[in-house]
Amino acid sequence: MRSLSFEEVFAMLVAVQLSGADLVRLREWIASIAHPAECIALIEQAAAGRPCPHCGCAHKHRCGQASGLQRFRCLGCRRSHNALTATPLARLRKKECWLPYLQCVLESRTVREAACVVGVDRTTSFRWRHRFVPGAMRERPTTLAAIVEADETYRLESQKGSRNLARGARKRGGVAKRRGINREHDCLLVARDRTGQTLDFHTGRG
Repeated sequence: MRSLSFEEVFAMLVAVQLSGADLVRLREWIASIAHPAECIALIEQAAAGRPCPHCGCAHKHRCGQASGLQRFRCLGCRRSHNALTATPLARLRKKECWLPYLQCVLESRTVREAACVVGVDRTTSFRWRHRFVPGAMRERPTTLAAIVEADETYRLESQKGSRNLARGARKRGGVAKRRGINREHDCLLVARDRTGQTLDFHTGRG
């Protein structure tokens, strides 16, 4: 079967009477398209001046390219690396989908929803979620400045993933045995300054 050219597809879109919902879907699809060079440029920009991830030496020279990224060879340990070496995103593929996927994470979409929007398998979406989120959590400011606002919130303590529960299992999160804030709740403190820098702490039980 012959594939359609862009001109033919565009002519078909012009001829079709699109509804409001169709236009929204089309805009979302176009917005999800990102050129691989855009993401690679942002990666290279963020890693500019980064020392060798293996030995910390700042002296290096260019050593070809791989997967669209510039590779460097360290003059200290003689090992090669790129901008993603020793980061949570190392060896991940489909870089052209990373920016739309990050937007899905910021919008708190589920793993399956993000997979449908970006056009990847749900197992890929699950793996990316566990690579992107912990990496973002490690980027914490050291201090907050000027005007700082802080507030606490309480969430029911969770031991999800633990092989040795210190209490009986709860179904789908469950509810506390006692009313109000008690020892079954974790206290989370969040502080943010006027520049948007945020710190959060687990301060103990309620």
